[in-house]
Amino acid sequence: MTSRSPAAVPVRDRLLLAGARLLEEADGGDVSTRAICEAAGVQAPTLYHHFGSKQGLLDDVVSHGFRRFLAARPPLGAEDTSDPLDAIRDAWDIHVQFGVEHPRFYGYIYAPIGRETPCRVVSEVEEMILSTLEPAALHGRLTVAPADAARQILAASSGVVLSLIANAGEPVDGELSRRTRDAILASITRSSGTRESVPTVSSTAIALQAALDAQGSPLGAPETALLHAWLRELAATAPDIALGAAAL
Repeated sequence: MTSRSPAAVPVRDRLLLAGARLLEEADGGDVSTRAICEAAGVQAPTLYHHFGSKQGLLDDVVSHGFRRFLAARPPLGAEDTSDPLDAIRDAWDIHVQFGVEHPRFYGYIYAPIGRETPCRVVSEVEEMILSTLEPAALHGRLTVAPADAARQILAASSGVVLSLIANAGEPVDGELSRRTRDAILASITRSSGTRESVPTVSSTAIALQAALDAQGSPLGAPETALLHAWLRELAATAPDIALGAAAL
């Protein structure tokens, strides 16, 4: 079977392939619009037509790489486990592994520092993490709202990835990632099967809000909005008061 000539490859795909190759070759340096267009055999207006900007193209390159990386792995939560925190640990490990195995792509996500529009893959990673937090919230295992937990996990795991990339000449320190992951999880979750796992006002408010998000509310829109506001306030400010007979 013969390979297709470059002209037979769709223009959008040629631009993505060129962007991916140049991003890898740049080794953290800038990739110019001109270089991408020359490698893809197109003019700059063609790039803008398909992606809006050079950043739009490179964001798509990294996003596509992340989706392919996920597709090659078992779906999160597919493994039968009694601990809802296992999927959160897996999401952390997947994020770190992607960054370590694709340092050029990951470096682009956070460079340049303070750019006006963050790379789209940041929100994709955060959504992946958030999806694993919702079951833990429903089980009353979170001590903070899922969205807050997702931001903390993303920030901490990103720091681990950048630290590991910065020491690329040394063996990967898997213990650094594991210890940081476990410390973050300990700060945002409740243990199971111990006195500390007794439901509290805060964890129950978080669980109820997660249930309403997952299954919908029987109340009208104004009442639902008010209930969510109350639950957020309880989750954030309620004393750590245990509920039920187990608290006696």
